[in-house]
Amino acid sequence: MKLKSIVTLLVAAVLLAAGSAGAWSLADLLHKSGPTTRDSATAGAATSVATATPTAATAAVPIPATGGSAPNYRAIVQANSAAVVGVTVAGTRKVGNFDSLPNLPDDPFFQFFRGLPGWQRIPQQGAPFRGQGSGFVVGNDGTILTNAHVVRDAKEVNVKLSDRREFRAKVLGSDPATDVAVLKVEAGQLPSVTIGDPQQVQVGDYVLAIGAPFGFEQTATQGIVSAKGRSLPGDSFVPFIQTDAAVNPGNSGGPLFDASGRVIGINAQIYSQNGGFQGLAFAIPIDVALRVKDQIVSKGHVDHARMGVLLQDLTQPLADSFGLKTPDGAVVSSVEPDSAAAKAGLKAGDVIIAVDSQNVHTAGDVSSRVGMAAPGDRVQLTLWRDKSSREVALKLGHAESDATQSADATEHPSTLGLAVRPLSLEERKQMQVDHGLMVEQVEGPAARAGIEPGDVVLALNGEAVTRVEQIRRVLQSHPKHVALLIQHDGQQIFVPVNLV
Repeated sequence: MKLKSIVTLLVAAVLLAAGSAGAWSLADLLHKSGPTTRDSATAGAATSVATATPTAATAAVPIPATGGSAPNYRAIVQANSAAVVGVTVAGTRKVGNFDSLPNLPDDPFFQFFRGLPGWQRIPQQGAPFRGQGSGFVVGNDGTILTNAHVVRDAKEVNVKLSDRREFRAKVLGSDPATDVAVLKVEAGQLPSVTIGDPQQVQVGDYVLAIGAPFGFEQTATQGIVSAKGRSLPGDSFVPFIQTDAAVNPGNSGGPLFDASGRVIGINAQIYSQNGGFQGLAFAIPIDVALRVKDQIVSKGHVDHARMGVLLQDLTQPLADSFGLKTPDGAVVSSVEPDSAAAKAGLKAGDVIIAVDSQNVHTAGDVSSRVGMAAPGDRVQLTLWRDKSSREVALKLGHAESDATQSADATEHPSTLGLAVRPLSLEERKQMQVDHGLMVEQVEGPAARAGIEPGDVVLALNGEAVTRVEQIRRVLQSHPKHVALLIQHDGQQIFVPVNLV
């Protein structure tokens, strides 16, 4: 995703093109494809999995901080490097190819699309890929944390220890919403890291990252905490820790240590204009990652709560219009019918200024607190409405998974002919949208209107679409026509669909 037109969101993972030897494409490194390519010294061949018996080791001992001076980085690395692992993956991933436009029927609707580039999409095929990231041991039973994007679509995952032993890893589960994955290797008494408290870390504190940037294993880089609680586009659940520690492709999934040698985060993303590190790195707080890990270990998946609102940051002009002194809060721009927010009486124009007595500064504050709660949890919201505050109790609903769901129902004759699912976190980043439904299959009216698999439904009859139920609700009234806002090949187009 681009923060501005020239800023590319780079996920720090090295993806090696299948069949290449010592070269990688930057487009494969990004959440979003990019035009730049570079050469890499990373080997292109996979290493075989070793079967040697692991040696016993104990957890790393925290390194005492040394007052106002720099930490003992050497001691931190020596105490923790054995618990940092390299993660290599292999699998197949769908890629889209485009050909020239066909001779479309003499239909006015199709004539409208004739001038659009890439209207015909060749069916997606699986292309082999190989990738590399980092991870770290959080339990001496062989439990390892890494990023979900590192193991996405992987058919084979290998873990390499600092002593060069390798093990085949099982992916216990991954959560694209927070970009956390949990691996397990059959190796006992592995060295593990010591967990710190990211809440105690302050801006300006020293940090150290260990990982495998560009395949260079066991690389340590240092910096400071640049900011806390960062909300990034498309990442509604994670209050990122921003640092200036050098993080590059291959660091994804590696640990971020505080000055005492305790892990406070998982390195996940960077912002870059040229594909390399430029002083902006972002880590998932370790308390968020551990909550995700516990759910994956206990039940194999993660349940996130949802409130059922669209939020936007409060600006000073908006604050003035609402009668607020400062632009602290999140404005409710819309409320989904039958959602938890609707049942609690929230309405567009409300400003959420606190959640469970914790002040809200941005919309990301609300999203991260709600997203990491459990469905059914109750939260206390402090709202600003009609130039006065009020308290509202709300029982959170359940966020939908990324499973494909049909938007048609057999009892409704006026059907669209679409099978859709919510966009994953990575897809939202790649497509530069914050909501929408991915089209998986098309038939009937939707197919005749020119909608294709891979398109994204952004709105229906002018209402932003975030859930499949919104489409079902409109179809229940048996409309003759609907208007869909579709993102197709990076362009947003209104598509009228005739249902009769």
